[in-house]
Amino acid sequence: MRYFNYSDGELHCEDVPVGRIARRVGTPVYIYSAATITRNYQRLAACFRGIPHTICYSVKANSNLTVLRELAGLGAGFDIVSGGELHRVLRAGGDPGKIVFSGVGKTREEIDYALRQDILFLNVESPAELEMIAARARHLTRPARVAVRINPDVEPHTHRHISTGKRTHKFGVHWREAIAICQRATELAGIEFVGIGCHIGSQITSVSPFVEALHRLEELAGSLRGAGVQIRYLDFGGGIGIRYQQEKPVSPATYARPLKQAARRLGCHIILEPGRLVVGSAGILLTSVILEKKVAQQRFVVVDAAMNDFLRPALYGATHRILPVVRRRSARPSPADVVGPVCETADCFGHGISLPPLAAGQFLALMDVGAYGFVLASSYNSRPRPAEVLVRGNRFQVIRQRETWRDLIRGER
Repeated sequence: MRYFNYSDGELHCEDVPVGRIARRVGTPVYIYSAATITRNYQRLAACFRGIPHTICYSVKANSNLTVLRELAGLGAGFDIVSGGELHRVLRAGGDPGKIVFSGVGKTREEIDYALRQDILFLNVESPAELEMIAARARHLTRPARVAVRINPDVEPHTHRHISTGKRTHKFGVHWREAIAICQRATELAGIEFVGIGCHIGSQITSVSPFVEALHRLEELAGSLRGAGVQIRYLDFGGGIGIRYQQEKPVSPATYARPLKQAARRLGCHIILEPGRLVVGSAGILLTSVILEKKVAQQRFVVVDAAMNDFLRPALYGATHRILPVVRRRSARPSPADVVGPVCETADCFGHGISLPPLAAGQFLALMDVGAYGFVLASSYNSRPRPAEVLVRGNRFQVIRQRETWRDLIRGER
């Protein structure tokens, strides 16, 4: 079931006309569907029934407290990459025993915070980090459970900015050099070695890169077992792509099949870190038309959302469907560039989008922006960040207030 649909010519989120939200809350505004988040999470969880597993939602995809509470209520764990994300998860009621801390540059303060909260484990990404964690664990007299993040040197066939598993990337320990650091982790005082893992990138639409990475992890696990080192957890990250335009992403069931087979062969607990797959299709960004203009026969639709509100098109060249909130059959569409008011040429949401004539105040919806949307927002050009709204059935609630000009200068002198 899809939870963003037209009814009587107007786009709805679940049972709420999104125009009603825009008129009440203003624009730009992010709107999330609680039913979509639930469906996406449960669909993935169902694929892993029958084996020990924990789905640790990737907080960086969408870190709103209400979204995190929704997922905690579904039984999710959480993958975090900062002390701030850990603080958010704990405030949202997340279980510390289901939190995994990844990232190449954890500070001493962040490590201490994680150890005091007794999280499930930290993903170690370098020998230097392993030594730092061991030192902090001894200092706090709290054992540190760690897994070693492996860089399997796999080409994920995704945008270079979101590829994370090749030897030229900063992430993890190269798979050919990993045995030594895993063995070191078993010897260090203060460290409890619990497993290995990897993360090869995001928005991956084929199963073959995952299978290649999995084979390298299995090979490493076999070598470690031969050396007497046991693997309790296999953290396989996230990265499953979704459909934005014409992509044909791998299904969760196809993705799950080789992982479940590996888990049974290794006798280990699988950790998954999905983000985009859970929340990407659960959000839209609603924006109002400011005006239309033509430059040398080029049609521009200028809207009140901008690259500071939604960065993916400028950062990754990402393309999203852009739909009029109200469909009028009599209107004749023509190509237009949908642009924002920020003083950058990159402030463009789409080129050549087929849209009807649009008057000031009419609404457009950028689709599938639930992941890496608000979390990448900024106040560039001194623009307040937008509001966020959650829809549940025929009701909606503001889950983040729109920032004000006063908010922009708070803390400055």
